[in-house]
Amino acid sequence: MTIEINGAQLHYQRQGSGKPVLLLHGWGANIQAMAPIANCLVRLGREAVSLDFPGFGESPEPPGPWGVPEYAACTRAFMEAIGICGCDVVAHSFGGRVTIQLASETPELFHRLILVDAAGIKPRRGPKYYWRVYTYKLGKILAKSPALNRLFRLQERQKKAGSTEYQQLQGDMRVTYVKTVNYDQTSLLSKIPNETLLIWGEKDTATPLWMGKKMEREMQNAGLAIIPGVGHFSYAEDYPRFCSILQILYQNEA
Repeated sequence: MTIEINGAQLHYQRQGSGKPVLLLHGWGANIQAMAPIANCLVRLGREAVSLDFPGFGESPEPPGPWGVPEYAACTRAFMEAIGICGCDVVAHSFGGRVTIQLASETPELFHRLILVDAAGIKPRRGPKYYWRVYTYKLGKILAKSPALNRLFRLQERQKKAGSTEYQQLQGDMRVTYVKTVNYDQTSLLSKIPNETLLIWGEKDTATPLWMGKKMEREMQNAGLAIIPGVGHFSYAEDYPRFCSILQILYQNEA
């Protein structure tokens, strides 16, 4: 399905039934990268609503160079347009940035936040380093699926991971990337009143565990679950454990 929001065409999917849960993917990913989480939520009796951010997956690039506030405004308008305000959200990495922006400005948009290896705190290293780490990890984890491998061309992405991958970003999306990774949202964390579950890979090097611990300290109502022995794609690297966390969260809710 597609819908026009804030001058951008958004591709999105809805699957399952029950209370809706919004899924927001990370940088360079798309709906398919969040499919394992969507499948888990459907089994738990929820409707999974996934979207491709503008410039990713099947959604064309935004009408200009966007930053996190623009992606957040687009997401808010999308939620209002399809009638899912007040839902839970599961957000990975860059999706966490968008969620932090929204929840700090309009907390009533969400019931509960589930932030998975979320970005939002300015890293101690430069953007090129984190781009290399992120794209390599994305390829390493998702290349195990032939279907996703074809979709993302992940083998090629792995080979190119490094400064060449960063250099291949062109025009508005390159500006968008730089604006995004340099945007520090630390000051917004204390403004978020929502119940928040932080799920983090113990060995995450793209958004290191210290970021998750800082978010837990700064947010008003947050708890941190650490998945041992895994990295930035904790939900894919230890899928059974990740799903068990969601099951515990939702098992007593209709």
